[in-house]
Amino acid sequence: MTRIKIITDSSCDLPKLIVDELGITIVPLSVHFGEECMPPHMELCEFYARMKTESVLPKTSSPSPLHFLTDFQKKAEVNQDILVICLSSALSSTYNHALMAKEMLLEEGYQGRIEVIDSKTASLGLGVLAFKAAKMAENHVPFEQIVETIRCSVTSSGTLFFLDTLENVIKGGRLDRVRGAVASVLNIKLVMKASEEGSIEVMDKIRGTQQALKRMIAKVGEAVHDYDQDVIAVAHSNCEERAREVLNQLLQKHPFRNVLFANMGTVIGTYAGEGGVLIAY
Repeated sequence: MTRIKIITDSSCDLPKLIVDELGITIVPLSVHFGEECMPPHMELCEFYARMKTESVLPKTSSPSPLHFLTDFQKKAEVNQDILVICLSSALSSTYNHALMAKEMLLEEGYQGRIEVIDSKTASLGLGVLAFKAAKMAENHVPFEQIVETIRCSVTSSGTLFFLDTLENVIKGGRLDRVRGAVASVLNIKLVMKASEEGSIEVMDKIRGTQQALKRMIAKVGEAVHDYDQDVIAVAHSNCEERAREVLNQLLQKHPFRNVLFANMGTVIGTYAGEGGVLIAY
C-alpha cells in the first residue's frame, strides 16, 4: 500500500475501474429531487429521463467537514500522507469543507502531511488531476513533488464544455427563458470553459452542434502538449456516440497516450443537461 493517499470528490466523474485500480478515495456530493436523495450509483439514463420531467433542477450539496474528517482519520490511522483535490471552490463549498476537516485533523494531533488543493475545475477536469496524482503516488513519487506538480497542473490545464440544451441553464437561473428560447430557435450552442478563477464562463456562442464541437477541438490544438505524459479526457452527459466521435477526432490530431472517457455523473449532469460534452487536458 502506498504511503500517499489521494482523495477527491464525486464530481470528478472518473470511471469506477480507474478509481478502484488506483485506490482513489471518492467523497460523495449528494443530489436531491426535492426531499428525495438520489442513490450514489443511480442509473444515469434514469437520472436524465427524470430530470427532463421535473420543473426545477435537482439540488446538489457538498460533503460536510465531518464526512471529510472521517475519511482523513481512516488514512491517519495507517500513517498515510493525504492529498485532497476538490471541485472548484467557485462552484461548491466542497473545497472549504475539506480545509475545515484538515484543520480539525491537525487539532487532533495528526503528525502526517495533508494538503488540500482547489482544482478550479469540474468533472473530468478534476478527474485528470486526481488520476495524475494517483499515478505518481503509485510510482512512488515523493509527496512534495506530487503536490507541486498538481498545483502547477491546476494552472496549466484546460476544461471545455459544450451544452446541447439550454434548458438546465434556464432552470438554474443562469439564462432567462426568453433569451434561451431565442437561442434555441436559432440553434445557438454554448461553448464554455473553466476560467482561471474556477468559475464557468461562456467562451463562444456558435450556431450548430458540429461547429461548436469543432471549436472545442480547435481550442485543444492551441495548447502545447506532451503526448507521452499528458492526459486527454472526454466526458459526456448521456450521449456516448457523440462523445466517442469527438474523442476520435481529437486523437487523430493529438495522439495522447493517456486517455480518459466517462459518462458525467449526476452532480455535473445536473448543470450540463443531456447531450453535453466536456474535454479536459
